[in-house]
Amino acid sequence: MNIDQLLDNLIIELHLLDPLSSLVFIKLEILLVHGVTNNNQASFCREFEEIGSSYFSISMTALLILIHLATLLNSSLAIRKLLGTQRNIETEFIRTSCGTTTDPGLCMTTFSGYASEIQASPKLLARTALSVSLNTTRSASTVIAKLSKSHGLTPKEIAAIRDCVEELKDSVDELKRACDEMGSGGGKSFELRMSDIQTWVSAALTDEDTCMDGFSGKYVNGNLKTTVRRQIVEVAHLISIALTFVNHYAAHP
Repeated sequence: MNIDQLLDNLIIELHLLDPLSSLVFIKLEILLVHGVTNNNQASFCREFEEIGSSYFSISMTALLILIHLATLLNSSLAIRKLLGTQRNIETEFIRTSCGTTTDPGLCMTTFSGYASEIQASPKLLARTALSVSLNTTRSASTVIAKLSKSHGLTPKEIAAIRDCVEELKDSVDELKRACDEMGSGGGKSFELRMSDIQTWVSAALTDEDTCMDGFSGKYVNGNLKTTVRRQIVEVAHLISIALTFVNHYAAHP
């Protein structure tokens, strides 16, 4: 049972105890709308003393519970408001950062779900982008590798698929090195570490272009080319986004 339901049940019980409990409804509404403070809490209790000692003795315990629950409810609402404000700040950071990339729509769709983890941190944003790019590249490599087992492919198409898979494997290695280096805290200077990361991510982006070059000829089946292109375009865009975030973090640590 939540706080609202518990409040409702207690108010009903007070109403059954005495018709004068209609005052409870009025005063409780004031507490919930305007918030519970030491002043209005004390005022609330004084006014109920005037109702009479018999009523006061019967309902005082329930009344204090109501006041306490109203306080908790106000605190809960304040916490939810604070958390909502924090989420807005985090989401706005993602939106602003994505606005600097080559594909803001894909960026926002991909990374808005990580807003609470990133917490408006350029470093965490770059690290998350590298991790997502790595996982997406691995998935694309698996999908494209399975295409080589399709029936009816020509030797040139099979060769193009295999070459593409090799390029994707290189991308996976480079992105993994970038992720590991981003998480490393010692040894190299910050400038040297970021320079290495930028080099690896740039190389991974070039690998995707090389992969697509193998499917540019007329000898490649149109459906095959479309399937491969769909996989590679998403990977390339995510790596490009990651590179943008890495570059920003390198310039503004």
